[in-house]
Amino acid sequence: MDVTTVADDLVVIHDGIRVHRFDGLEPDTEHELGGIEVRTLPRPPGELLCRVATVNDLHFGEIEAGRIDERTDGPIQRVGRDEEPYPETMNRAAVAEIAALAPAAVVVKGDVSTDGTDEEFATFEAYYRAEFGERLHVVRGNHDAYRGQTRYAGDSWIDLPGVSIALLDTAVPGGATGFLTPEQFDWLDAQCAAADRPVLVMGHHQQWIAGRHPVDAPGDPRDERRSANYFGIHPDPSDALDELAARRRAIVCYTAGHTHRHRVRRMTVSGIPSIEIGCVKDFPGTWAEYRVYEGGITQVVHRISSPDALAWSERCRHLYLDFGVDYEAYALGDLADRCLNLVVG
Repeated sequence: MDVTTVADDLVVIHDGIRVHRFDGLEPDTEHELGGIEVRTLPRPPGELLCRVATVNDLHFGEIEAGRIDERTDGPIQRVGRDEEPYPETMNRAAVAEIAALAPAAVVVKGDVSTDGTDEEFATFEAYYRAEFGERLHVVRGNHDAYRGQTRYAGDSWIDLPGVSIALLDTAVPGGATGFLTPEQFDWLDAQCAAADRPVLVMGHHQQWIAGRHPVDAPGDPRDERRSANYFGIHPDPSDALDELAARRRAIVCYTAGHTHRHRVRRMTVSGIPSIEIGCVKDFPGTWAEYRVYEGGITQVVHRISSPDALAWSERCRHLYLDFGVDYEAYALGDLADRCLNLVVG
């Protein structure tokens, strides 16, 4: 059984496709739930000002989960001839769960598509824009720009009750890696200097941070040594982001997608969290909620839990096994990587 979600008032436990949800719990309290001891998160002080939902790595148009380039290693999962495409199954359920939350904003952190086709973008818009309208904010990922496409390109600033979001375009058209330009840093620096509330910085690619960590992608044998070919944001702008965060203390964290995993590391200079959120499209199939209080922000990751979504994501627990990757542990991460309080102040 996986304890997938813990908030100040909520615990969710998944046992395969069975979901055990416990609402209305006391915060910062040890609870015995289904034979498992779980401690709820402390609740940040003050009034709840708003909620924000984020998703990434939706991959509309994908038909094979677990494929790396043209290799036949697997297991590679596909739906049957008469089954709905799995990105539609997973995203439909994600949209329904997020809509029930009634968030102030829904932020999509890239890879809405597999190949950036007009049809894939249109399908994404039909699922998300139709439901969330002006509350939807999107930035592209590498899959959306492999052929130089500019849909969802550019940075944006989102002001909400109690928080601002800086949504950064980290895509390098034609490539898989990420980058931030000096002009982007000038813009971000000016915005954060004028900010009158905490700032969440978001983008598609994860940040490079010095030190040895697990590999960044299934099948990638490299550690996180300093390299111009680093799978996420190039090390130089990654360092610059850390230095900017140390100077502009309004920045609470940087949060990204791209790696299809849940992980939290600390930036070297500023010490703030650098967060990665798992994908929508396969295991464990997640989206993230940010609860914004007067005295802090809580990140709560939710596993998409409709029966058809769980049936698909369970099939994907052991993707990349032929590459020697424990995808289950890689993608799910630790509970503390998914659900945590972000300190403000």
